[in-house]
Amino acid sequence: MDRGRTDSGDPPDATDLTGRGRLLGGPAGPAGPAGPVDLAGLTELAELDARVTGCRACPRLVDWREEVARTRRAAFADQTYWGRPVPGFGPPDASLLIVGLAPAAHGANRTGRMFTGDRSGDVLYAALHEVGLASRGTAVSADDGLTLHGVRITSPVRCAPPANKPTPEERDTCRPWLVRELELLRPSLRAVVVLGAFGWQAALPAFARAGWEVPRPRPAFAHGARVTLTSPGRLDLFGCFHVSQRNTFTGRLTPAMLREVLRTAASAAGLPTRPDGG
Repeated sequence: MDRGRTDSGDPPDATDLTGRGRLLGGPAGPAGPAGPVDLAGLTELAELDARVTGCRACPRLVDWREEVARTRRAAFADQTYWGRPVPGFGPPDASLLIVGLAPAAHGANRTGRMFTGDRSGDVLYAALHEVGLASRGTAVSADDGLTLHGVRITSPVRCAPPANKPTPEERDTCRPWLVRELELLRPSLRAVVVLGAFGWQAALPAFARAGWEVPRPRPAFAHGARVTLTSPGRLDLFGCFHVSQRNTFTGRLTPAMLREVLRTAASAAGLPTRPDGG
């Protein structure tokens, strides 16, 4: 089956998060171009994931993600792009959360799943698999059978931004989605890996709004940083360079460095891991 279409040639229903969904539109979201995001009534992660796909709160991001979905990259010209906000991926009782930056234009914006269909995801899922936290080391489509073991992946900005650079206003507008996700994960969440300085700066206020006590002054991002948040339970926060091509191609972030952070965070989360095979 074509990765971007159903057997009939039509994209799946917009509320079916295992597929790519319709190119445009989708379920009515709680946020329009000028409206606030009110998520207090959402009590299940599955409901949150479904609702976020309909958000149209940031006009620049809406225009960009949909333009990319219409024009497509030549290599994916025969596929139907997701072209909407990307929900979190992973079980609702995850004890380890990975926080990225934003969906890639021809990665998650195409496939509809976090870090799926691009080289950054290739690096991340390979490491997760080697550590024992993912069922496989590749991620090509939302229906490829990949499952995560005790891990959930999300991002502070849910739409693909131009040049991979969301604005501070877009980051702040999107924050309620992350805050509510953290609140719903709170009963099981024990550790978090944040990929990159942007994600770190976006995540700390979200943790504070979700009820954790963040140290003052707020800790600076660094690869290998470890910060403990409290109130009432302990939450260990780990910094890691982003799995971007810029970092992985230059050796700033190596597979061994990534595995080390993931393994340490998994231990803090109480998750079993495989020994490092190099």
